[in-house]
Amino acid sequence: MTSLTENGVRTIVSMTSAAENKAFRPVFQVISIKQVGSSNGIARFRAVLSDGTHFVQGMLASQINDIVETKALENNGKVAIDDFMNNNIQGRNVIILLKVEILDNPGHRIGNPTDIEKAGASALADRSAGNNSSVAPMYGRSNPSTAVASAPSSNPYGAASPAKSNPYSPPKNRARAPIVHRGTSGTPGGTPITLISQLNMYQNRWTIKARVVSKSDIRTWSNAKGEGSLFSVELLDSSGMDIRATLFKEAVDKFYNFLKTGSVYTFSGGRLKVANMQYNTCKSQYELTFDQNSDIRLVDDVGDIQAQSFDLVKISDLEQVDQGRNVDILAIVQEIGDVQSLTSKRTGRELQKADLKLIDDSGVQVNLTLWGNQAVNAKSTIGLNKVVAFRRARVSDYGGKSLSGGDGVFVEPKIPETAALQQWWETQGSHGGAIKSLSSTGGSGGKMDSFGDRKTIGAIKNENMGYNNEKGDYLCFKAHFSFLKKDKEGGAWYPACPNKEEPCRQRCKVTQTTDGNWQCDRCHGNFQECTRRWIFSGTVSDDTGSTWVSVFDEQAVTLFGGATADEVHAQYDNQDLYDGYFAKATHTEWIFKCKVKQETVNDETRIKTQIVRMDPVDYAAECRDMLSAIEKFQ
Repeated sequence: MTSLTENGVRTIVSMTSAAENKAFRPVFQVISIKQVGSSNGIARFRAVLSDGTHFVQGMLASQINDIVETKALENNGKVAIDDFMNNNIQGRNVIILLKVEILDNPGHRIGNPTDIEKAGASALADRSAGNNSSVAPMYGRSNPSTAVASAPSSNPYGAASPAKSNPYSPPKNRARAPIVHRGTSGTPGGTPITLISQLNMYQNRWTIKARVVSKSDIRTWSNAKGEGSLFSVELLDSSGMDIRATLFKEAVDKFYNFLKTGSVYTFSGGRLKVANMQYNTCKSQYELTFDQNSDIRLVDDVGDIQAQSFDLVKISDLEQVDQGRNVDILAIVQEIGDVQSLTSKRTGRELQKADLKLIDDSGVQVNLTLWGNQAVNAKSTIGLNKVVAFRRARVSDYGGKSLSGGDGVFVEPKIPETAALQQWWETQGSHGGAIKSLSSTGGSGGKMDSFGDRKTIGAIKNENMGYNNEKGDYLCFKAHFSFLKKDKEGGAWYPACPNKEEPCRQRCKVTQTTDGNWQCDRCHGNFQECTRRWIFSGTVSDDTGSTWVSVFDEQAVTLFGGATADEVHAQYDNQDLYDGYFAKATHTEWIFKCKVKQETVNDETRIKTQIVRMDPVDYAAECRDMLSAIEKFQ
């Protein structure tokens, strides 16, 4: 079995964090684990750590609670500590465990350990009484009182003079300064700085130094409890960790204009809470709130904090990103659409949006929608043909792939990738060439897989596609239509709202009223005419099998050579002409991109295959791809 680290407790209480000595990886026995409450629904566990001679109080950081909840760690189990912080809580050393490795469990307590706090007080009393016996120095210091007295400036809270204080006396007789995280820089005034990565629920006082990397618009709310306003900022510090902070009510008036994106500030007097990851995309597991009494100060930017930090994703890779995920994109802005206004169905508020077309050096385009002030100011603040970074834009599957919003827009960000992308655009991208779009325009609906990545219809069944992914699975295959279902009553289409703007955009179904007009429940409009959109099903087949597919308007227009549902509806009285469209399309061959997803209808579970894009077969290109594939096997 693994041995406990000799004098491990003495050593760990002399340190403030694992960063002081990365080679120090003590092995302790956890002689007791107990839940001591919860915060925001997150349990807090106390763990008493022993090296066989002494023990010290410890607390588990919430991110490793699972080792207790799953019973991977139980009483008398051994752990190797990879990361920790030493905090002073109510006058006692408390080791905050951030990362541990679970070792063996002997099933019994090793040795007869005593409290390190009491051992420290006893050792100092012996020295004060003139005891000349050899006593090991506590906390790794040869003379504790001298060591404390030599750093009077480290007590920012006005405690009693360190030279007169007794660091080993019981808590009621001493006034100890809070633990300062060594290795972090302080402000010019001497205030110790805590890294965002070291914030935890057991700290009462902290000051962070961070750059404001994004700032939201001011939002207002009104409910039964009252009304108010708020805005949020994202803060990045020298550790590369970011955290979200929200300011409410009076703090909005005090700090909104004061906080500038890109500037560096110190922040203190805020409240720390566990982040709601449904709405918070920062790396920190916590988030901050500040009020009008918080202390926020502008400081000099000495270059120790990055200007921006991104986890960049290529546009061509968005095909594999699930809907609802947030990504950082660096791209050239090719087009900026006009600002459009729409009314939110959920809140009834008027919203502004602008659509942008982006491209990067993967040669693939995608549409991105900006909202609010970002949309209104897009043409003046962004401009065309510039390199722009969009932080945490939301991925959508509608119309192939598209992006929405984001936590920040950065024109020509100061990162190495900016220059490389600008050079690509000037030398290659702006000259045109074969460009594919992930966003639906006309008959497209996402990037097609390469010839080598294509599958067959048989793969839907053989690979159980659609069952294990609630978002659905995608595949490309070459097949032909073997049957088209055209005999829907009234025609193979549905009546849609003629409103071209949000929230309808000619998609929402309308109903005909007794006066012959068309009523839209989405935008509450009343129209004399509707817009018809194709919707029908059919089967597609290849040499491995066949499957039913759903065909929607964009793909049907492609299938029928550009004929819209409105145009065919005008000829609907001529049954032969109507049937002719479907007869001509049957047995035509296409390259399909389909989405396969499990759905439940009337308590019956089935797999639904939907066409999201279809391209005509380029037989010359097919032959070249086949020859290339054959050569690889020779």
